[in-house]
Amino acid sequence: MTVWLYAEFTAKPGREDELKDLVRGLAKDVRAEPGNQVFVPLVRSEDRCRYVVIEQYRDEAAFQAHLDAPYGAVFNGRLGDLIEEDGAVLSFLSPIEE
Repeated sequence: MTVWLYAEFTAKPGREDELKDLVRGLAKDVRAEPGNQVFVPLVRSEDRCRYVVIEQYRDEAAFQAHLDAPYGAVFNGRLGDLIEEDGAVLSFLSPIEE
């Protein structure tokens, strides 16, 4: 079953460019994962400090491989210094059946 994930976090004042570069690097790594199908980082139009990331993985095994990737730990370690929250706020999503 496909895994969908929505992540949101807020850049600390003055750290926006660092955060943007960090997210860009992660996007490159994640998109190269064989099980990743979607990885779209966005900023809110009304608040350029608020980041949203939409992710989709082929299945639970692909998502687990994503979690186990070594660059994820590096990203999360650096993320904490750049955002207002204690970590990214995650929401898992399910498609609406038609």
